[in-house]
Amino acid sequence: MNKKWQIYEADEKTIKELQNTYKINKLLATILVNRNITKPEQINKFLKPTRKDFYNPFQITDMEIAVERILKAVENKEKVTIYGDYDVDGITSITVLKSFLQDIGLEASTYIPNRLDEGYGLNKNAIETISKNGCNLMITVDCGISGIEEIEYANTLGIETIVTDHHEPGNKLPNAIAVIDNKRNDSKYPFRELAGVGVVFKLIQALGIKLGLKEEAYLKYLDIVCIGTISDIVPLVDENRVIAKLGLMLVQQTKNIGLKSIINSSGYKKIDSNTISFGVAPRINACGRMGKAEEALKLFLSKNINEVSVLTKQLNNYNSLRQETEKGIFEEIIKKIEKEDLNRNKAIIVGGKGWHHGVIGIVSSKITDMYFKPSILLGFEEDGIGKGSGRSIPGFNLYDALMKCSDKIEKFGGHSMAVGITIKKDKLEEFIEKFEQIATEEHIEEIIPIIQIDAKVDLSDVNKEMIESLKQLEPFGEGNKMPIFAFRNLKIDSIRALSEGKHLKLTLKDNNNVINAIGFNMGYLANEYRIGDKIDIVGILEINTYNGVDNLQINIKDVMKSI
Repeated sequence: MNKKWQIYEADEKTIKELQNTYKINKLLATILVNRNITKPEQINKFLKPTRKDFYNPFQITDMEIAVERILKAVENKEKVTIYGDYDVDGITSITVLKSFLQDIGLEASTYIPNRLDEGYGLNKNAIETISKNGCNLMITVDCGISGIEEIEYANTLGIETIVTDHHEPGNKLPNAIAVIDNKRNDSKYPFRELAGVGVVFKLIQALGIKLGLKEEAYLKYLDIVCIGTISDIVPLVDENRVIAKLGLMLVQQTKNIGLKSIINSSGYKKIDSNTISFGVAPRINACGRMGKAEEALKLFLSKNINEVSVLTKQLNNYNSLRQETEKGIFEEIIKKIEKEDLNRNKAIIVGGKGWHHGVIGIVSSKITDMYFKPSILLGFEEDGIGKGSGRSIPGFNLYDALMKCSDKIEKFGGHSMAVGITIKKDKLEEFIEKFEQIATEEHIEEIIPIIQIDAKVDLSDVNKEMIESLKQLEPFGEGNKMPIFAFRNLKIDSIRALSEGKHLKLTLKDNNNVINAIGFNMGYLANEYRIGDKIDIVGILEINTYNGVDNLQINIKDVMKSI
């Protein structure tokens, strides 16, 4: 598929100023300018954040009310329940709040809805159960902002609610005693993109300040806060970057034996955002996807090394089961797409029998990445009701498209890039037809994937020190992607496919300069290019360590013949 290469326009004057002022190389200065980080306070906070870079938590609307109510509950030894989500953000949010409340003398209960039976967010049956256990204060974490009816129901049962959330509110806020969400219309907090666990961190920070505790009383939980923040794919900028950068330092020496155990079992040697995103997060999320979120929470809360060992094995087993289930569904869908020639459609909408609701969203992401088309996958039960997930491509608002098809759908929710959907089987064909019409009207076929390139680089300028300097930009993630560079007119010195034709391995030359390159899932290109061909590539510069030897390498993201 053709991709558009878009190189940032270099602001040479500002780049030179940053080089001289901060004694950094041109490439690093260029990337900072590309990311619009040019003011002294921005640069210092980005490159070397400290605990002083956290905003005052009492700037958050309703924070004072929430703090006073929680301290009253501590004083009166009330029964408090923390109600959270089943993903990594939710699990870490519960962990942090429960642990901190325990530190200040309050033993709170927890409730996590079962993803497969109850779905996301508050539900009345859960609230009834919580009420029967004698709870009179419920604190939601990573959910609650949309629970208008459920919180009203809690009020009738004598349960007061504090909502802590980071999702977009609707037209009406829930009738809770405090609603802590920086996406409120009346919020004056300087940063609105905290993860759910980030909002919880601000709550415990506020409690710590009010109680006159040392900063360490709440900062010690930054390792867990960092896990939830990176895993929830919120932009790693501003206060999220402070959390992630300081938190990763703490993860390296974490006293949480559950976290240490799951990292060790993941096989990752270096602790960075990749370790969290691809080593820790999938194992924690697998519990929720398989309806076993409580076990992930137990892992983080446990102080017993034997229990942690057993739980770590269970989490790894759930992750393996999730991978197998996901692979089975993916292969079934690919066969269906090929057999029915569904790739000719503007969007890929597929239904199947008994597809696991907990993993279907991951498969949808893979299908969308593979075909660069919106995909909606639906698992149908015996009663003819299909539940599923959809993913979109940049430039096509999936949520808006579903709004226009709402008469064909039972219910749906989400945002422009990802949705959850429920539909009756007898409405599926009508839905597909309507969706195709909308995609056609919006000329979806004209949307071309864009690769944002930080700079054009000559091989003669590439060295180990330059690549090492890019580590100052870590942690990478949403809002702070790994920098991508363009290389022109490189001559292929060697080329071959690896792993039974799956990956591409190259040696590239420019005059006397030579560098290795790897193209994951690009093995098919070994038949399209020959030794001696001149190519342009875009990719990530990295140091590949093998058998104790460091080699400079380009991780290829796209390639084309030189003009």
